[in-house]
Amino acid sequence: MSDRKLKQIAAIDAFRTLHASGCFVLPNPWDIGSAVYLEHLGFSALATTSAGFAFSRGLPDNAKFIPLEAMLGHLREMADATRLPVNADFQNGFADQPADLIKTVTSCVETGVAGLSIEDSVPGESRTLYDRSAAIERIKAARAAIDATGIPVLLTARCEAWLVGDPEPLKTVLDRLVAFAEAGADCLYAPGVRDAQEISAIVNAVAPKPVNVLVFSPEAGLTVDSLRQLGVRRVSVGGALARVAWGAFIRAARSIAETGSFEAFADVASSPDLNKIFRDRAKAF
Repeated sequence: MSDRKLKQIAAIDAFRTLHASGCFVLPNPWDIGSAVYLEHLGFSALATTSAGFAFSRGLPDNAKFIPLEAMLGHLREMADATRLPVNADFQNGFADQPADLIKTVTSCVETGVAGLSIEDSVPGESRTLYDRSAAIERIKAARAAIDATGIPVLLTARCEAWLVGDPEPLKTVLDRLVAFAEAGADCLYAPGVRDAQEISAIVNAVAPKPVNVLVFSPEAGLTVDSLRQLGVRRVSVGGALARVAWGAFIRAARSIAETGSFEAFADVASSPDLNKIFRDRAKAF
């Protein structure tokens, strides 16, 4: 087995251990530098963000606009950038039909990631959910593809009901996530849920399988401790960190363009500090 595969297997083992008990934060870097910095801070695992990657390429966060090969290259780059397990935000798997999904998921596993997530929403201008039976078959196909590789990458199944404006999101999520768990998903995820009682209902419905909760704003008052008490095993932030960076960039750029002032540079990160972190990483690799 190659050194690369051995590294991937070790990362998968570590990733699965993290899901076995407790609650951990899975932050989402959008490039090598942000991944290296998050590892420097002591996080135990990372996840890519389709939004962060898309914005860095000047593209919208939609699999319809992101070339599969570009995404696979990004995932390979991110898995190689760190010693930590990396979960791939693989959107809808870049395929509609289960037979095609088997091929793309196989390619995703080959990038070296420790986990990957598959959504049940159809990419496009107006997002909708795949038909229930089709969504279940897609998770079965993803499971079969992973199993066929012999590399036990962790499969996360996502129900996007809240994000597409489903009229009864909790009902849809509970129904689909239970079915996805039975279809072979290792971890369940319903981005957009913010109410504690609804989160608890999801955790109980799919137990003992772990649940990921997305925190993308402070408005819901969610914390790692409160989510841990609800039984959540994994907390991710999606594109929020990338959007924080974009927010600072936009404010500084607008200030220069509109006022000619460079006052926004008062809060810049320290070049010596960043150089030291990246120099140490370069020496280690």
